[in-house]
Amino acid sequence: MAAESFPNHFELFGLPQSFRVDRQRLDERYREMQRAVHPDRYVNASDAERRISAQQATQINEGYQTLKDPLRRGRYLLELVAGIDHNDEHRTTRDVRFLMEQMELREALAEVRDAPDKFAALGEIQQRISAELGSLEGEVGDLLDDAGTGNLAAAGELLMKMQFYRRLQDEAVELEMFLEDELA
Repeated sequence: MAAESFPNHFELFGLPQSFRVDRQRLDERYREMQRAVHPDRYVNASDAERRISAQQATQINEGYQTLKDPLRRGRYLLELVAGIDHNDEHRTTRDVRFLMEQMELREALAEVRDAPDKFAALGEIQQRISAELGSLEGEVGDLLDDAGTGNLAAAGELLMKMQFYRRLQDEAVELEMFLEDELA
């Protein structure tokens, strides 16, 4: 098996370079490709062939993880299309309404522990977060799939907002696990 180098994850999986991906096709290609490079197929192969197989498996896994996740996929597209390395760790938004909404959601999460029906209160917050993420994902898709220059900056801003909601989502899941442990 020769080492192949693919310029990007979309080409690796035979998908068009687009924010909106065919998840079923992505999953199918992932399984096919993983079977082809699975270590069991290279038990009697040379060290070089096993190493190449492992490298390809790593590339396939990285590509799959990137393309299946809307936030990672959006960042990756910004990098591919415009060379923008979208590192959200050191960026924030100037959208005051959005920031206020984030503060309100964080306060609501903090108040869940004192709610009469903790799981119902948490469920409402999780639904709100999921709805916001879904809405942002649609907007990012519209902007990135019609990648005009102004659209790329706007898509970057929306991806940053998605990251805020993703963090809230993670906090909500952690709180849910904590509450379930309290019941046990």
